[in-house]
Amino acid sequence: MKRLAYAAMCAAAIFLPTVASAQEVYHREVNQQHRIAHGVKDGSINKREYRSLERREASLNAARRRDLRDGRLNRRERQQLNRRENTISRSIRHDEHN
Repeated sequence: MKRLAYAAMCAAAIFLPTVASAQEVYHREVNQQHRIAHGVKDGSINKREYRSLERREASLNAARRRDLRDGRLNRRERQQLNRRENTISRSIRHDEHN
């Protein structure tokens, strides 16, 4: 019985950070989609900028799906996705303020 409890605790310790990381990435994606939609709605992001941002988001989502095929993100994959998200975020801000 103690072995089963120990195994469950170890599995949770390994699995939970991965879930938290995936949820954090998803939340950020949703937030950026809201920022893009708001920029389009108020006219600060034009059609060309919108298409470019959406294309980059789609590319990022494809990379995320590829990286999550094994069920988790390793540190390097998470850093690369975060770097790409940062770049897209800066582009959204730039497009909204020009």
